[in-house]
Amino acid sequence: MQIQNPVLPGFNSDPSIIRVENTYYIATSTFEWFPGVRIHASQDLVHWNLVKNVLDTTTMLDMKGSPSSGGIWAPDLSYADGKFWLIFTDVKITDGNFKDLKNYLTTAETIEGPWSEPILVNGVGFDASLFHDEDGHKYLVQQTWDHREYHHPFDGITLTEFDTGTMKLKPNTARTIFSGTDVRLVEGPHLYKINGEYFLFAAQGGTIFTHQEVVARSKSLDELSFVVEPDGPFITNFDTPDSYLQKQGHGALVSTPGGEWYYASLTARPWHHDNESSIDPRGWSTLGRETSIQKVEWDGGGWPRIVGGHGGQTFVEAPKDAIFTKAPADHSQHDEFDDATLGINWNTLRVPFNEKMGSTGNGKLTLIGQGSLANTFDLSLVARRWQAFYFDAETKVKFNPYSYQSMAGLTNYYNHSHWSWIFITKNDDGQNVIEVGENKGGLRNGSYTSYLRDHAPVIPDGIEYVYFKSENRKESYTYLYSFDGDNWVTTGITLDAAVLSDDYVVREYGGFFTGAYVGLAVVDYSGYNSTAEFDNFDYKELGDYKETNGSFSWQKSELRFY
Repeated sequence: MQIQNPVLPGFNSDPSIIRVENTYYIATSTFEWFPGVRIHASQDLVHWNLVKNVLDTTTMLDMKGSPSSGGIWAPDLSYADGKFWLIFTDVKITDGNFKDLKNYLTTAETIEGPWSEPILVNGVGFDASLFHDEDGHKYLVQQTWDHREYHHPFDGITLTEFDTGTMKLKPNTARTIFSGTDVRLVEGPHLYKINGEYFLFAAQGGTIFTHQEVVARSKSLDELSFVVEPDGPFITNFDTPDSYLQKQGHGALVSTPGGEWYYASLTARPWHHDNESSIDPRGWSTLGRETSIQKVEWDGGGWPRIVGGHGGQTFVEAPKDAIFTKAPADHSQHDEFDDATLGINWNTLRVPFNEKMGSTGNGKLTLIGQGSLANTFDLSLVARRWQAFYFDAETKVKFNPYSYQSMAGLTNYYNHSHWSWIFITKNDDGQNVIEVGENKGGLRNGSYTSYLRDHAPVIPDGIEYVYFKSENRKESYTYLYSFDGDNWVTTGITLDAAVLSDDYVVREYGGFFTGAYVGLAVVDYSGYNSTAEFDNFDYKELGDYKETNGSFSWQKSELRFY
């Protein structure tokens, strides 16, 4: 078998990988999306299944009002003393000199839980991880934040002893063990003890195209005792602009039962428009930061190296002792909303799906209109990640809007200021119509455009349901509608997918760490709680999209998730 990167396509970033007996687990960041912390499992490092969303109640996590790309940053999963340990950071500020974050710890005897009520650990810095030393001591290892304008905000990697008796840190033991290199922005630390030495893996350069991972080692955990790997960095794509994979860096190390080594890293697959350079800008990562796995070997000096060079590879040799893991061929999803709870792939923003948003079951999803798609407090939106460049998303909705202030439909969404949708609303003549709206850059909350305006299609009398479709084709996407589910009419509006990418958002907003979503939403900012019923939802991945003799045909790519 071969590992085909990325192994977790579409917004699965900051991977923390471990192995417990023959099973590998990866925990990834979720930021403002609820539930928090996704965990995938595999026994071959090739095929992965989403098995748990850990932070799934408001007692575990409440992010109401948190900024876009705030929330859960870089969870750390470990296993020791017969149980799983999960450290996670909840960030409350993304812009400016302050972060106002809190680090928490939760534990469970099995990956499915139940997970314990989170314990507040500290707020020194984000990207915290827990190191279990061979002598029984435990340490919190973390990026350290400095708000002072005359200091660099990334103030090195701090180590603090953790007391398992009191389940609290010992602040008097805190010390900086690594200050990073001149690249700066040192973060995402993971500490290991291998062959009697301590190895610190840490990210640098920011989680953009200059991203990288460095390795340092020491015989002790004394202050500033770690020495950086020569001829580094360990992994980066800064100097490999033509690589299929970009932004590799922040991640974690794991060994196989047979003694092989692998490294799980965040990565991205940017694309660029035909009229753009592929080098600068390097492209638009609409699927967000994903997870790749690279094989690691050890050189004569005892340092870890990425097999094939520090740029990594798309196809990687799987472990010799891999146990085949059954998993779906792609991430297509069809939902008839028969169950009383939302499926594992659905997310909401900041808080769990609740009665204020609506209900699901008996063949329909009911959503109650609240705030606009720019709202960070009260929003009725359920959505799932884009996990392929080419896909169709479709739904069937029944809705009778109160006024132009009430809307219901299908959305492609990045954050509060970057999104679009096709929806049912009312025009000034009291008719139910179809509109396409887009919110994108220019202001902090974006600038909004109504594309159909005075020419919005009127929904004929007697039509109970309207069908909406989004056809997503890597660089662009368009919306269609139908009154019978068979005959589709294009809106004629083609939207630039780049607007829903980290690389577009970073130009104007301090939080740019997630990825594009597609989903269902109802808005009624009049406060009259207009309600819509969605009969079904279909997300179908399409493989490669190629033009042949002037017509389009579907062909499965050699790259399974491409």
